[in-house]
Amino acid sequence: MRKIKIVFISIILFFGFLNQSYSKPVPESFADLAEKLMPSVVNISTSTTVVTKSNPLPFQFPPGSPFGDMFKEFGDPQERQSAALGSGFIIDEKGIVITNNHVIQDADDIIVRVNGDQEFKAKVLGADPLMDIAVLQLETNEKFIPVAFGDSDKARIGDWVIAIGNPFGLGGTVTAGIISARNRSIGLSRYEDFIQTDASINSGNSGGPLFDMQGNVIGINTAILGRNGSIGIGFSIPSNSAQIVINQLIEFGETKRGWLGVRIQDVTKEIAEVEKLDKPRGALVASVAENSPSEKAGIKAGDIILEFNGEIINQMKELPAIVARTKVGKNVKVKIWRDKKEIIKDVLLGRLETSEDFKVSEKPESENLNDRIENLKITVRTLNKDDIKKRKLPNQTTGLVITGIENSSPLKNTTLSIDSVIVEAQKQKLRSANDLRKIVTEVINSNQKTILLAIYNNQNQRRYIGIKLD
Repeated sequence: MRKIKIVFISIILFFGFLNQSYSKPVPESFADLAEKLMPSVVNISTSTTVVTKSNPLPFQFPPGSPFGDMFKEFGDPQERQSAALGSGFIIDEKGIVITNNHVIQDADDIIVRVNGDQEFKAKVLGADPLMDIAVLQLETNEKFIPVAFGDSDKARIGDWVIAIGNPFGLGGTVTAGIISARNRSIGLSRYEDFIQTDASINSGNSGGPLFDMQGNVIGINTAILGRNGSIGIGFSIPSNSAQIVINQLIEFGETKRGWLGVRIQDVTKEIAEVEKLDKPRGALVASVAENSPSEKAGIKAGDIILEFNGEIINQMKELPAIVARTKVGKNVKVKIWRDKKEIIKDVLLGRLETSEDFKVSEKPESENLNDRIENLKITVRTLNKDDIKKRKLPNQTTGLVITGIENSSPLKNTTLSIDSVIVEAQKQKLRSANDLRKIVTEVINSNQKTILLAIYNNQNQRRYIGIKLD
């Protein structure tokens, strides 16, 4: 019996030790931390002049009517003031304030309230709509209490955090919670890697700080889910990503992001199978911009980017953010998968802001059916010069325009549609329907059963798609 008691007590002590080793104590209070940080968090109010021109009357007076002069002012442009509220935080004693771009965008006047009662005008030093960050300078010679950035990469799911801000105009509001998730993407901006938190965030909290328990800023509160207020799902821009943009805005007044010059897509299971890649990973190059850093380095459509500047690319969405934060003009090594082996390309990185945007061309008119590909159950016609001109495709493009897709076609429930252009099959260029028939037959007779097509979709974007064949 004595031995049993000893074993039981030992087990309790062991698990108690594990609990202390792998968990952090729940804070008794956030009061001391909040009191220390409150002077560095600001409330932001903006006013914007909105010009509208509309006829408030449900009718118009006929020409020459005497009533036209009487009511003419009702048709004149009308100006009204639109107000908005937000939050921010001070990062320099000279009064540099960080907030969201959407808080101050198009504002005529920006008023920043510090410590609840001091008001200062502010000017914009720089703003970045792509990451939704703005840097303000308070127009005063006073000194302020700044806060420091923490290392957001060290923030873990389950860590305690507090948010301080100006929800619904109620300044100096402190809420607490935990980090609920990392690396969230919600389709709000181009570069997203949000920290998700259940600390209550509402309208007016935008631009405010998310603090760790050491009082360091690990996030900039940016978005919530739920129109009517917090439902425990808020999103913050990680401090490590934000600092790169903030430093550029302070130094240059604008961003200088790296530019590779490729359009990319996910590597699906089917594409990985065709390319003999061990698993779906990396970013598949769908097309390469002319005179871009990638073209000059020899990167081609169909390559799979596995590693950029020493950072492994597990998913396609990781690459744009990594490229963007890399210094413009830097020589980087890009590891790609081509012809079932790894090769390295040296790329001199360009600048995104000076590159030309890809333009979407008009959809061409469909033409008569031409030829049927039996094994794919589609009809196609040969791409002609008029197609190339209308769709602004590269001059040397050859391929087949899809004119019909049968219900039993393996292409039916894919991104391919009528007017998509198939330019390659199994990395071989197509010039006729017979080229495609031959390649499809070879795939069906092999053990592979998956065909890799390169296409231009209806937005004239070059993409790759893997198709399973029966």
